[in-house]
Amino acid sequence: MKKLSQEELKSALFEMGENALVASRLLATAPSALKNECIEMTAKVIEQDKDHIISENQKDIDAAIKNGLSKAMIDRLRLDETRVEDMVRGLRQIVSLEDPVGEILSSTVRPNGLEIRKISVPIGVIAIIYESRPNVTIDSAALCLKAGNAVILRGGSEAINSNLALVHCITKACQEAVLDRNAVQLIPWTDREAVSVMLKMNQYIDLVIPRGGENLIRKVVAESAIPVIKHYKGVCHIYIDKNCNFKMALNLIENAKCQRPGTCNAAEHLLIHNEIADKIAPKIAERLLPRGVELRGDNIFCGLVKEAKPVTDNEWYEEYNDLILSSRVVPDLDSAIAHINKYGSRHSDCVVTNDKQTAEQFMAQVDSAVVYHNASTRFTDGFEFGMGAEIGISTDKIHARGPMGLKELTSYKYLVYGSGQERK
Repeated sequence: MKKLSQEELKSALFEMGENALVASRLLATAPSALKNECIEMTAKVIEQDKDHIISENQKDIDAAIKNGLSKAMIDRLRLDETRVEDMVRGLRQIVSLEDPVGEILSSTVRPNGLEIRKISVPIGVIAIIYESRPNVTIDSAALCLKAGNAVILRGGSEAINSNLALVHCITKACQEAVLDRNAVQLIPWTDREAVSVMLKMNQYIDLVIPRGGENLIRKVVAESAIPVIKHYKGVCHIYIDKNCNFKMALNLIENAKCQRPGTCNAAEHLLIHNEIADKIAPKIAERLLPRGVELRGDNIFCGLVKEAKPVTDNEWYEEYNDLILSSRVVPDLDSAIAHINKYGSRHSDCVVTNDKQTAEQFMAQVDSAVVYHNASTRFTDGFEFGMGAEIGISTDKIHARGPMGLKELTSYKYLVYGSGQERK
């Protein structure tokens, strides 16, 4: 696709915004059956076009390898049969979910006879800016459609072939279902200027959701004239309490670190109660070193595990997105909580303990979107939470927090029914 001049780019993006706004007003009152038909049709088209999608994705993989992208980025970018099937499964789970639009959230009758209802409504037009992961294209489109929102997608240049192939499937499904094809649009230009222009289009776009690395998200927040829901990074912790099941602790550490280290819900840092450090630290090394994990730690941990490298103070803020785990030995629960609240990113943190009071204190005092007791942080995911898929994971506190599914893609308004009441 030819490079556009700045004026041409701005004109094209404004046209996309206008089309999205029109589509969003039609979608706002679209019946659930029509939205579900479109999403189910998308699943069918993806199944039919699976080989083409994987072929287009391979072009992106080849370019990513040539351009020296990290292993974590290439893993996020890759589509194989299993991941395509996961997308299809996610779409069909979204179809099965209850439509959140029009739900009566509260209802009251005032002394003067006014009936006031608070109902959920679509947000309107949502812009999703993301890197690498092409599955975000499908998850975002389907969730926005089901919640009655139009969406403008801006994927990374590294996934342009994959995203174009996937959006073609959605457009085809919209046409089959007789739904406005502009309900889902992908910005096909990889110019960075396109993002800067879009972030000023507050006359068309109601909400921006960036998904990607910290630098991308900070750029979006700095430039946007539109409200942004975000998480900067996933600095996730596991705290191993003195009263824990060692086998469970080792299993959870391995799963949270190794199952998919490039994700934002993978564990990056480990805190160990000092009363069990000498017993469990060598077992952690025995479990993780054969998996290729690089162990780093404070002075105490390095004294217990000879293979561990010293960790710097700044690293406690680090999201590795790799097979690296840093460990600190702490004197008590309060110290673990204080460490997490200082260095964490308010994403997902876990306590492994058999003590109910310890678990309750940890879960109450750790200020994160998702707090676990005896479960892997890898479950912080819309699909795993039963949302069908997710639009992202928010570490904000307003308007949504944690995995964002259908309900988090709605706002609300008040309907007031009267019989001639006048204010005195």
